[in-house]
Amino acid sequence: MTVERVLPTAEAHDLLELVRDLIAKEVAPRASADESAGRFPREVFTTLGRAGLLGLPYPEEHGGAAQPYEVYLQVIEELAAGWLAVGLGLSVHTLSCFPVAAYGTPEQRAALLPDMLGGEWLGAYCLSEPQSGSDAAALATRAVPGADGYTVDGVKAWITHGGAADFYTLMARTADDGGRGISCFHVPAGTEGLSFGRPERKMGMKASPTAQVRFDSVRLVPDALLGAEGEGFRIAMAALDGGRLGIAACAVGVAQAALDAAGAYARERRQFGSRIVDFQGIGFMLADMATQIAAARALYLDAARLREAGRPYGTQAAMAKLFATDMCMKVTTDAVQVLGGYGYVEDFPVERYMREAKVLQIVEGTNQVQRLVISRALAKG
Repeated sequence: MTVERVLPTAEAHDLLELVRDLIAKEVAPRASADESAGRFPREVFTTLGRAGLLGLPYPEEHGGAAQPYEVYLQVIEELAAGWLAVGLGLSVHTLSCFPVAAYGTPEQRAALLPDMLGGEWLGAYCLSEPQSGSDAAALATRAVPGADGYTVDGVKAWITHGGAADFYTLMARTADDGGRGISCFHVPAGTEGLSFGRPERKMGMKASPTAQVRFDSVRLVPDALLGAEGEGFRIAMAALDGGRLGIAACAVGVAQAALDAAGAYARERRQFGSRIVDFQGIGFMLADMATQIAAARALYLDAARLREAGRPYGTQAAMAKLFATDMCMKVTTDAVQVLGGYGYVEDFPVERYMREAKVLQIVEGTNQVQRLVISRALAKG
């Protein structure tokens, strides 16, 4: 069903209609086949960029749309309902653009953002490593400064769009000082010494490549540095606050798609002379699913409005990511149950939604890390 949204402007309503039209024509019809074949829909992101959807929360002077964060997140939700690989891909791309937009020099923003936000370039965000996932401050990839820039050696892991992106936003160590020794860099695809591992063989999201990104004596010019040396960990954490809201929106989108599919099936399927939606056991399950989705949507929108108002929102972002992704796992599991045997076969989409839901509890900080963030905020009072 079409979600009734409270949006801040008439322009935002028009934008959501455009998004729904693009999903119906360009995204949803190919999702199942491309997932089964493991085909990455790179051209879809070009289409989204040319429609102005890759730079929604960024300023107009560099090709963005200057939309409120709550509008951007609802676009992600709609895209994820159509195909998670695309919704999550938009969230990751926006995350990858953040350091340039927020910390780049005027010259860096002018040189890089038009192609980043206009659909010509697709980004990847390189923070996690094989031995440092949740413990991001322990990363070992090193950027050694020299007279003509930096030399980078190391390996990044679990990188969405790894091998398919046009640029890589890299967090690398420039000093042996824990989180204070990390810096942020812009690395164009095709840079000598940059290579990629075989795409991971995943439970879900098979159309979205996830791979190691390897740096073997990669030479970067001085202007590749984003922000100041040693500022990378702070940049990374600021980016992840917004990224967690993107994942929350993805989770709500996938859950909404699962509810829509389960509800449609329950209204059509008849047993013992009645529609199964009229059986309390099914009707109450659907009611709980709808309520949980509405609560998760309200939670991520509340955090987005705090962000837009310039107020601290990191704890609320962690809450939204935690609640929405746990909710999505439960709702998609329940959707499979509503369809019974049909829910377990690929002819119906709910089995794919259930497989996709699991990764959302892991990316952008596991849900155990979100609980740590929240509990530490409570401990501070």
